[in-house]
Amino acid sequence: MAVYKRGKYWWYHFNFAGRNVQESAKTTSKTIAKELEQRRRREMEEGFGGIERERKDRVRTLADLSADYFKEYQLRNRAHTFAKYAIGHLCRHLGAKMLVQIDATVVTEYQTKRLEEKSAPKSVNDEVGMLLRIMSDRGDLLRNELKRKKLLKLKVGEQPGKAFDVAEKDRMLQAAEKSRSPLILPALTLALNAGMRDAEIKTTRWSQVDFAKLILTVGQSKTDAGTGRTIPLNSEILPALLKHAKWYTTKFGELRPEWFVFPFGRRGHMDPTRSVTSLKTAWNGVRATAKVQGRWHDARHTLITELAESGAGNETIKAIAGHVSQQMLDRYSHIRTEAKRSALEDVVTRRHTIRRARSAAAEKAAQAVAVN
Repeated sequence: MAVYKRGKYWWYHFNFAGRNVQESAKTTSKTIAKELEQRRRREMEEGFGGIERERKDRVRTLADLSADYFKEYQLRNRAHTFAKYAIGHLCRHLGAKMLVQIDATVVTEYQTKRLEEKSAPKSVNDEVGMLLRIMSDRGDLLRNELKRKKLLKLKVGEQPGKAFDVAEKDRMLQAAEKSRSPLILPALTLALNAGMRDAEIKTTRWSQVDFAKLILTVGQSKTDAGTGRTIPLNSEILPALLKHAKWYTTKFGELRPEWFVFPFGRRGHMDPTRSVTSLKTAWNGVRATAKVQGRWHDARHTLITELAESGAGNETIKAIAGHVSQQMLDRYSHIRTEAKRSALEDVVTRRHTIRRARSAAAEKAAQAVAVN
C-alpha cells in the first residue's frame, strides 16, 4: 500500500491481480486517503469473485474488452459507425481501467468530461449504454445502481429538431442549384421530400431507383424497419433525379445499376463504384448562402412535421421515414391535433360562406319580386 500527494490531493497506489491501480482519493487528508485505499482494495476484491473466466475478464482493461466486443458487434450489426465512434471515446477516457475498477463514480465522471467536451447529452447517454453492454453482467449490475441513484441518463432536450419553413427551403434549394457540387441539390431534395437519413442517401444505388414505377427503395438503414421501405418519387424528387441522371450519364458515360447515385470524390475525380463519404462542405455552403440555421438532419424533421401537419397517421409517417422515436411521435401528435382543429374550423367557415351566399341570393330574389 502507498499513498502520496499530487498537488493538494492525496492519491493511492497498489497492485491488484498483477496490475497497478493508481487513483485519486480526492481528499487533502492523508488519513482519509489511507482509509479510501483500503476500501477501494476491498471493493475490487469483492468484485473479483466468481468463476475463473469472469475473474479473468474483470482484470482485463476496457480497451481490451472493447476490441473483442466490437469484432462481434460488426458481425451482428450492419451499421457500426456509431459503435466505433462511442468505443473510441470510451477507450480514450477509460481504456486503461480494468473492468473491476469501473463503478458509478467512474461513469458519472465520464459523463462530466464528455459534457465539458461539448458532447450532446444524448450522445453521452448512448456511449454509457455502450459501456454497460461491453461490461456484460457487471454492466447490468452497474446499470441498476445508476438507475437507483438517478444517474444513468443525462437529461435530453425535449425538442427532437427544427423544421425549416417554406421560405428557408426555397432559399436552400436555390443555393444548392447554384452550388459547385453536382450532388448537393439531388441529395437535399431527397432529404426534404423523402425523409431519408444521411447514410441512406449517400449509399443509394441506381438499382434502388425505379423511374418506371416512380419509387425509390431504401437500402441499408439504421433499423430493420427502415431497410427496404419504398418511397414514392413526388413531383420534386422525380425531376431532380432525372436531371442528376442526365449529368451522371454525361460524366461517366453510362448509368450502371450497381453504381452509387452519389459517387465518391471531387468533381474532377469521381468514382461511381464508391459512395460519397461527406456532403458537409457543400451543405455548409448552401446554409451560408441561404442564411439558414439548422442541421442536415433537420431536413428529415421538416418532412415528418409536414406529414403530421397534413394529418398523416403514425403508420404512414413510419412507412415513409422508417423508424421514428416515440418522443418525436408524441410531439407530432400535437401538430396533428392542430391540423384537425384547423380542418374542422375550415368546415365551419365554408358553411358560413354558403349560408351568406344563399342569404344574399334569397334577398336578391325578394328584391326582384318586389320590383315586379
